[in-house]
Amino acid sequence: MPDSLIVIRAGATDFELQGRIRGAVDIPLCSAGVAEAEHAAKLLAGSPAIALYTSEELCAAETSRIVGGVMGLKPKVVSRLHNLDQGLWQGMLVEEIRRKQPRLYRQWQDNPWAIAPPDGELLEEACERVEETLEKLLRRHPHGCVAVVVPGPLDRIVRWIVAGESMGDLWARDPQCEPLVEIPVASQWARRSRVDRRQPAPL
Repeated sequence: MPDSLIVIRAGATDFELQGRIRGAVDIPLCSAGVAEAEHAAKLLAGSPAIALYTSEELCAAETSRIVGGVMGLKPKVVSRLHNLDQGLWQGMLVEEIRRKQPRLYRQWQDNPWAIAPPDGELLEEACERVEETLEKLLRRHPHGCVAVVVPGPLDRIVRWIVAGESMGDLWARDPQCEPLVEIPVASQWARRSRVDRRQPAPL
């Protein structure tokens, strides 16, 4: 495993700014998202990362090109790091879901592990997919620092898998939150057994 993993959140799209659920819908960065990606790139200037991976979504690919240009790294696309599929809720306003499907909305907010959006992906399934993909990816780099660009809320899922951080509200997006975090992989990943990581995440 590498010494550390830099998790970079892809810049915003129009859906995030409008309060819509984007999920797996593939749309590009908006102007605010480009600014977020450029801010992340400034933070990464002089980064010691030896490899840069990205989700295949447009917002992540565009963000990775911006940060990769500063880091001197060519992004490599990892298809199985695609975002949490929110099914028929994708494109809907959060308030619209709360109003039209109040029971499902409450269940999702109280315990997203228990249900999936209509035609969507279970959170546990997404975590298993991402964990398996990260393990294969990180094994390629026995030393050094690796960076990965993923859209929200997948960035919080990655941070839970690797460091055990709380996922919080998977629909909330704080524009004031820093767009990246560096996690020591060797200590955190080794300390948490696969059994531990299969338990429901703190929310």
